[in-house]
Amino acid sequence: MDILTTYGFMLIATAAIVGFLMAWGIGANDVANAMGTSVGSKALTIKQAIIIAMIFEFAGAYLAGGEVTSTIRKGIIDSTYFVDTPELLVYGMIASLLAAGIWLVIASYLGWPVSTTHSIIGAIVGFAAVGVSAEAVEWGKVIGVVGSWIVTPAISGFLAYLIFMSAQRLIFDTENPFANAKRYVPFYMALAAFIMSLVTLTKGLKHVGLKIDTLDSYLIALVLAALVGIGGKVFINRIRLDREANRRMQFASVEKVFAMLMVVTACCMAFAHGSNDVANAIGPLAAVVSVVQSGGEIASKAKLAWWILPLGAVGIVMGLAIFGHRVIQTIGKGITHLTPSRGFAAELAAASTVVIASGTGLPISTTQTLVGAVLGVGMARGIAALNLGVIRNIVVSWVVTLPVGAGLSIMFFFMLKGIFA
Repeated sequence: MDILTTYGFMLIATAAIVGFLMAWGIGANDVANAMGTSVGSKALTIKQAIIIAMIFEFAGAYLAGGEVTSTIRKGIIDSTYFVDTPELLVYGMIASLLAAGIWLVIASYLGWPVSTTHSIIGAIVGFAAVGVSAEAVEWGKVIGVVGSWIVTPAISGFLAYLIFMSAQRLIFDTENPFANAKRYVPFYMALAAFIMSLVTLTKGLKHVGLKIDTLDSYLIALVLAALVGIGGKVFINRIRLDREANRRMQFASVEKVFAMLMVVTACCMAFAHGSNDVANAIGPLAAVVSVVQSGGEIASKAKLAWWILPLGAVGIVMGLAIFGHRVIQTIGKGITHLTPSRGFAAELAAASTVVIASGTGLPISTTQTLVGAVLGVGMARGIAALNLGVIRNIVVSWVVTLPVGAGLSIMFFFMLKGIFA
C-alpha cells in the first residue's frame, strides 16, 4: 500500500506510456480487419484506406470508447487474489500492456495478423498464474478463448463461402450479369446495411451510453436496411450500360457497384473496431489509474480519467499510419486474390460473425474472423487459389500469441516487482 502512495505518479506515467504502445500495436495490426479486404480488392488504395481508417478508428475510439471500462479485460482473472496486495495487480497490468504491445509491434513488422485481444489476455494470464497464483486465473474462460481459434474462423469462412457463391450463381454465372446485378444487388445492399447497423449499434454505440435494447437495435437495423435497399435499387436502375457490351465489360460494371459497397462497410467496421478494441489498451491502464488513485481499492469497472481515451485513440491512429500497411497487405493480397465482390463477401461474413458472437457471448477475435472469411472466399475458387505458405505463417502466429504474451509479461512482472519492492 505504501508503494502505491510513494510511487503512484511514476506507476501511472509508466502505465500511460505502455498503454500508448499497446494502442499503437492495435492500430498497426488490427486495423487490417476493417481495411485489408478493401485494399486487396482495389476498392481503395492503401493511402485512401489509411486516411479513412484514421478518421473512423479515431472517431470510434474517442467518441464511442466509453466513459467506463472493465478494469480486468474479459474477466480472465479473479480480482479477490489482489485485495491484500493491490500493487501486484498494478505491476501485472503494466507488464501485460508492455508484453502485448511489444508482441503486436513485432507481429505487425512481420505482417502477421494476430489477435490484439488474445495478446492482452495471454499477458494477463501469464503474470497472474506465475506471479500470483494459478487459481487466480479463470481457466474456463481461457479454454473458451482457445476454442474460438477454430470456431470463429469456421463460422465466418462458411458464411463468406455462401455469400460469394450466391453472388456467383445469381449474377456472375448468368447470361446477362448486369441485368441480374440490378435485380439482386439491392438485396445485398440491404443485407449489408442490416448487419453493419447491428455491428455499429452493438459493438460501437453501446459505449456512448445509448440504452438501446436488442429488439430496438434489430428494428432500427431493419428500417435502415429497407431504406438502403430501396435507395440502392433507384441508384442501380439509373446506371446505363451499352446493350452491345460484352460479358467482361458487364463484370467490370458489377464489380464497381460492389467496390462502392465495400467503402461503406469498411467505414462501419473501422468505427466499430475503434470503439470496441481500444478497451484492450485502456482497460489495463484504467485499472492502474483506478487502483493507485483509490489507494488500493480494486473495482470491476473504472471511470476513465479525461486523458485516457484520447491517448488510446491517438495511439491507434499513429500505429495504423506507420505500420498498418504491412498487415493490410497480408490480409488483402497475401492469402488469396480478391475482387470487390469477393472482398464484400468476406467483410459481410466477418461482420455477421461479430453479430452472432455478440448475441451468443462467444469469445471472438476480429482478426481471426476476417482471416477465416477471406479463406472461405478463397476456398470457393479451390485450394489452388490460396497461398498456403502465408496461411501457415498466420496460423503459427495465432498459436504462439498466448504463450509469447504470457512469457513476456511474466518477465516484465518480476522486473517491476524487483524495481519497486
